[in-house]
Amino acid sequence: MDYTIKNNMIEVVISDHGAEVQSVKGAHTDEEYMWQADPEIWGRHAPVLFPIVGRLKNDEYKYQGKTYHMGQHGFARDCDFEVENHTQESITFLLKDNEKTREMYPFKFEFRVNYNLMNNLLEENFSVVNKSDETMIFGVGGHPGFNLPVNNGEEKEDYYFDMHPSIARVKIPLKGAYLDWNNRSLASTDSFIGLSDELFKDDALIYELHGHDNKVSLRTDKSKFHINVWTRNAPYVGIWSQYPNTANYVCIEPWWGIADREDADGELEHKYGMNHLEPGKEYQAGFSITYHSASDPE
Repeated sequence: MDYTIKNNMIEVVISDHGAEVQSVKGAHTDEEYMWQADPEIWGRHAPVLFPIVGRLKNDEYKYQGKTYHMGQHGFARDCDFEVENHTQESITFLLKDNEKTREMYPFKFEFRVNYNLMNNLLEENFSVVNKSDETMIFGVGGHPGFNLPVNNGEEKEDYYFDMHPSIARVKIPLKGAYLDWNNRSLASTDSFIGLSDELFKDDALIYELHGHDNKVSLRTDKSKFHINVWTRNAPYVGIWSQYPNTANYVCIEPWWGIADREDADGELEHKYGMNHLEPGKEYQAGFSITYHSASDPE
């Protein structure tokens, strides 16, 4: 089922399936900011990633002597959440462990995804509560896909990424689906990153943020359209679009977790980039997005 939150600037539609944003539109322009999940290209809008981010080696891991199987980005994006609270400008979705999740992931948990509007800003907040009697190990993240307006003379190549603060960042390459850890390099994220299909020929661009507040902007000089993703305390951000089956969209993904390294031994306790949460404790993370239309006033 779909639910709506709105104010006088934007209207957001979110499904209880995966707690996934389906649409973000300007309240007065009706401009659609979100990718509309063409199944021939990429059939999702903005999936929520939990309890892993990225892919496990062979889609499996070991914990306390048992092998578990889990697909890329975890299972939350394919689960039905319950609505815990819903107001005009805010909504909170809740997923609890169940028999099906425990086949893939042995921990007891409460996982909440909250969306909150403030003017043209949409907050996406995550809460993880460990209901187990042991330390819970998990990753969490966002994966919003944004439309690239190309109906006013723009082309995909007219867009670029602008990252703040304006500093160089470590880039982690992928070899297949896994981190090519030994070939990390310092990337020139202190200047614009031009958008093109070929930018994603080796899959996602992954940058280390070290938990500092960062802003990743998607812009074009041909209009006032731009989107800002405020990663807050995320340790990583991924930038991705499908390749070679391409379209006019791109994803900016704040992550509190990351794919397996090539040399991962498969033990969950050893998995790089995971969060460890003591019994009864709560973990919080989140990011914010501001949307600016091409027709916004100066």
